[in-house]
Amino acid sequence: MDKLKAPVFHIIHGSFVDGFGIRTTVFLKGCPLKCIWCCNPEGQAFDPELKVSAAKCDGCGRCVPVCPVGAITLTTQPDTVLTVDRSVCTNCLACKEACYTGALECFGEYYTVDELFAVLKKDELFYRSSGGGVTIGGGEATWYPEFTLALVRKCKENYIHTAIDTCGYVTSPDGIKALEEADLLLYDVKGINEEDHIKHTGVSNKPILENLKRLSAIGKPIFIRVPVIPGYTDSEETLNEIAGFLAQLKSVQRVDIMAVHEYGKVKYEQLGKEYLLNVEPIAPERQEKIKELFESYGLTTQLGG
Repeated sequence: MDKLKAPVFHIIHGSFVDGFGIRTTVFLKGCPLKCIWCCNPEGQAFDPELKVSAAKCDGCGRCVPVCPVGAITLTTQPDTVLTVDRSVCTNCLACKEACYTGALECFGEYYTVDELFAVLKKDELFYRSSGGGVTIGGGEATWYPEFTLALVRKCKENYIHTAIDTCGYVTSPDGIKALEEADLLLYDVKGINEEDHIKHTGVSNKPILENLKRLSAIGKPIFIRVPVIPGYTDSEETLNEIAGFLAQLKSVQRVDIMAVHEYGKVKYEQLGKEYLLNVEPIAPERQEKIKELFESYGLTTQLGG
C-alpha cells in the first residue's frame, strides 16, 4: 500500500452532505466524464494542475524567470495582470514555489493510502459520535481502482463507515470490487437516453446503468444523485425516464435532486478554461415539483445531497 498513490485535489472535514453523519470527504483527481455542467473542473484531469488566482498577485514578478517554457506574462501598468499561457504550460509548478501570495497554487497532491488514511483517522471521534465516516469521491475514485479498493479496506479494517461517490463509469475489476465493498454508494444518474448522455458527458451510459443494476441486485445500499440542468436533464421525459428506471431497483434508499448551481465557475477561471454552462437557477417551486415526480414512483426523495 505504501507504493499506491493517487492525486487528491480536496479534502472536506465535517461534511454533512455525502452520506450519513459527520464525514470526511476525499476528492481524487481525474474523471472519464467531461460533463458540460461539471462543478469540479479541477477534478477532470488526472495530473496536478496549476491554479491561478490572479487577484492575489501583487506583481512581484518572481514567477516569470523560473518558468522554463516562458508561459507566464506579468504586466503591472496600470494594474497587475498575471497571465498563464496554458498551451505551453507543462504544470511543472516551479512558479508555485516562487509565489508567496497564493496567486499560484496547485490543484492536486499525491498521497499514499497510508498517508491519506492518517489524515482521515484524525476525524475518527466525529465518525463514532455521529454515525458518520469517510466518503471517497472525485473526479472518479474508481479510476484509481487499486488505491481506492485498498483505502476502502483500510477504513473497514478500522471500523470506519465508507462511502464512494461515483459516476458509475467503472470498467476495472478492482474498481467494481471497491464499489461492492463500500458500505454506501452515492451514484450519479445523468440520464437514460444514451445519445443524450454521450452528448452531455462524452461517454456512453451503458456501463453506468449496467453497473447500477448489478450493484442493486446484490443489495448494495445506494443513494442516487440526479443532476437537474435546464436544457440538458430537466425535461419531463428525461426525469420520468430516470425515475422509472430507478423504481425498478431494489436497493435504492434515496434519490437526491441536485439542482444546477455556479459554485464551480471561479475554478474554470483559475484553470484558464471556458465556462460553457449558461443557464438560470431552478425556481424552488419547480424543484418541489421534480421531487414530487420522483416520489410518485415510490422513491424516497430529497432536494440536495
